Order: sequence, then C-alpha cells, then structure tokens
Amino acid sequence: MARVARFNVTPVKSTSLHHPDRLRFDARGAIGDRRFFFVDGDGKRFSGATKAPILPVVSAYDEDRDHLELRLPDGVVVSGRPEADGEALLVDFYGRRVSARVVDGDFTEALSRYAGHEVRLARPDRPGDALDVRPVTLVSLESVAELAEHGGHDGTLDPGRFRMTIEIEGVSRPHEEDSWAGREVRVGEVLLRVGTPVPRCVVTTLDPATGKRDFPTLRVIRDYRGLNAERELEFGVYAEVVRPGEARVGDPVEPIE
Repeated sequence: MARVARFNVTPVKSTSLHHPDRLRFDARGAIGDRRFFFVDGDGKRFSGATKAPILPVVSAYDEDRDHLELRLPDGVVVSGRPEADGEALLVDFYGRRVSARVVDGDFTEALSRYAGHEVRLARPDRPGDALDVRPVTLVSLESVAELAEHGGHDGTLDPGRFRMTIEIEGVSRPHEEDSWAGREVRVGEVLLRVGTPVPRCVVTTLDPATGKRDFPTLRVIRDYRGLNAERELEFGVYAEVVRPGEARVGDPVEPIE
C-alpha cells in the first residue's frame, strides 16, 4: 500500500522547504503553507529561473506571534513582524488575480541587497491565496526514480525539486498517481480529490538546496513522457481537499473505488 513519504511546505513561497512529520489540511490546503511570496519591483510574482537565488533562503513563521524570520545564504538574518502596510498589489497567479500588500522595511532591504535587484516580500489579503493552481500537489517517489533512471542520474534524485505538498511511496508503478484523476484519495484523516497533472517549469532543473542547475529535468520528461495537448511537460498531480483533517508521514494513501 502507498504511504506518505514526506511533506514539503514553507511559510514563504519559493524558499527552502520544511518537512514536518504531520500536517493539518483545510479547504485551502496545508495550513501555514505559502503565507507569503516575493514580487519584483513591478509587483510581478517571481517564476521560473528567477526563483534560483531565493530557493536556499530559509524562512520560519510563528503564527501566534505573527513573527517571520528569513535566513539568507549570505549569512544575514532578518526578522520581525511582517506588517502588510506597503503598496497594494494585484498579482497574477496562473490566471488568478490575488490581492496582497507589500511588507516593507528590513525584509525588502535585506532581500534586495542579497539578490542584487529589487525583491519585495508580499502578504496576500487572504491566507492560502499564495498557493499555485490547486491547494495540494502530490507525486510518488517511484515516478521520481523513473525520471532519474531515464536521465541517467547516479543515485537518488531529490524529489524536493518538484516542491510537491505530499510525496508518497509504495505505488505499484511509476506515475500511478496520474491514473487517480477525478478520484478521491484518503491520506490519513484527509480526503483529497485528485485533479489534472502539474505542468513543470525550469525550476525543476535546479538543486532545491542550492538553486544551481544540476539535472535536465524538462528534457528528460519530454523524451520519455512527451508533451500534452497544450505542449506542456507534466509531472505529478494537483488535488483539492474534500474533507479537512490531519495527515502524518507513514499514513496510508488509499484511492477510493
């Protein structure tokens, strides 16, 4: 039986991933995930290769105190209350308009100095709005191992490059999760409804710990899986929360007939 192998969440979108032993889910996805995100000087969301310098940034958020800490790769640590009192934004999230405000002050100053260009921290007006197309994503380690084999990768390929909410292991074949589209899947107390496959971008070619390019992910997916009808490269699946609850590492992952 398939089981939860690892969770991947982070309080600030595109920063280093956390791997808690348990997660609580509500209709908006994993509680506490992607509370904040980054925008450039024009108020546009960072995407693709522009995320590379941000991936190694370590973020920590204490919701009770409303206190955020960012540890930058250059050794600088900036922390404080992330007051959303800056410029009002309307940011494009894959065709979905998200209203947010810039968190001015030390965060923007430290991030921009580190990156060498303007990087601003933004806080969505509604928690959960900084997630991607769907609130939850899922991939099997068998699929990642298949990708690594096709790409001639020596050793284990870090699945964190896909930044999926839930990594599972123990499916009967690689990409079995694709066949769950439209079905409900029980993960611990949580009930998910699996949706469409996730189209992948250049960030999957980067080492999630360093932001350096280390594997030709997109080329390998294209060579052995091809393109979909929209000429996108698919890997892993989206899901929505049907029944909220808690899930833990090791919990069974059971498609419901």
